[in-house]
Amino acid sequence: MNPLNPLLLQSELGDLHEKIAAGNRIDESDAMRLFECKDISAVGALADLVNRRKNKGRASYIVNRYINYSNYCILSCQFCAFARKKRDADGFQYSVPEIVEMARQALQLGITELHIVGGLHPSLPFSYYTDMLRALKALDARLQLKCFTAIEILHLAWLSRQSTRDTLLALRESGLDALTGGGAEIFRPEVRQAIAKGKESAAEYLDVHRTWHHLGGRSTCTMLYGHVESLADRVDHLRQLRGLQDETHGFVGFIPLAYHPENNQIPVRHAPTGADSLRTIAVSRIYLDNFDHITAYWVGLGIKLAQLALSYGADDLHGTIVEEKIFHMAGAVTPQTQSAQGMIHAIREAGFEPFQRNTFYEPVGGAAPRSQVVGAH
Repeated sequence: MNPLNPLLLQSELGDLHEKIAAGNRIDESDAMRLFECKDISAVGALADLVNRRKNKGRASYIVNRYINYSNYCILSCQFCAFARKKRDADGFQYSVPEIVEMARQALQLGITELHIVGGLHPSLPFSYYTDMLRALKALDARLQLKCFTAIEILHLAWLSRQSTRDTLLALRESGLDALTGGGAEIFRPEVRQAIAKGKESAAEYLDVHRTWHHLGGRSTCTMLYGHVESLADRVDHLRQLRGLQDETHGFVGFIPLAYHPENNQIPVRHAPTGADSLRTIAVSRIYLDNFDHITAYWVGLGIKLAQLALSYGADDLHGTIVEEKIFHMAGAVTPQTQSAQGMIHAIREAGFEPFQRNTFYEPVGGAAPRSQVVGAH
């Protein structure tokens, strides 16, 4: 139990402060109140209370590299600025040896994780994916491979003519360590139809992760906010994630993703504001009481806002990245990479104790040495 804050008790959230300080779970109506509350500082203070109770004033980062193996995709999601067809001049596809060479160079920079996703490629065989995983593990068995979104898994199951479970088993046997959380978007069917027609349903997304969790695997999950969804849609999305976590306890972290409106087909006049992002992170921290970690994704937020988010319930700044394509093709103007030292500085400046983590949010090797720099600010 946390001590009660007199200022919060006097605010419009006083009753929720008592509930949260006592360690009790909030419900969907409480989450809506938090989203609609005008006093963002009070919402942030409640989230900070929860975060410090869980994570004791510590905040993490990971030294990793993103690799997108291809942007060719059979889907045409309205919100996506990344996907290309084979006829497009700016489409790309990497061979397994090319990916291995990228990984080899990144290992020299001290990475512990490769984060690998791509489009639903129209012609690559299933063996391409298993060969890629095996080749990367052969390069360094300690390298953690966090790969593929739920829709990619369903695509690979179709390619391999196997069940989702058997596909995941084959990928795990080849070296897959964790699933990424991408592709969740917003679970409400009407919103999903508006922004990602033809993509997997919420039930299919959750079932892929459920199956992976039941196999002993771990994954992250996401929510894409700030487009055509309502606040109630966000709460419904969080409700379904919390429900699956109650069932499997297989999610290691939640990553809210701010929508970037450029270069796609969804007519959104204004991108999510900084205040909206901070509020969304804070409400997520309070509501997702069965999640240990909330990530402030600096690529979408910018490092300064991500740093501020540490006081609004986030306890992780994500990774060094090295090369990020999906958000930048959608209009993000943040750097392509961050140095480990830069994130350590941002965490310390925000009043938290930094530590380097692995794919599963576990500490590895303490803080990065000053020489461990993987890119300019």
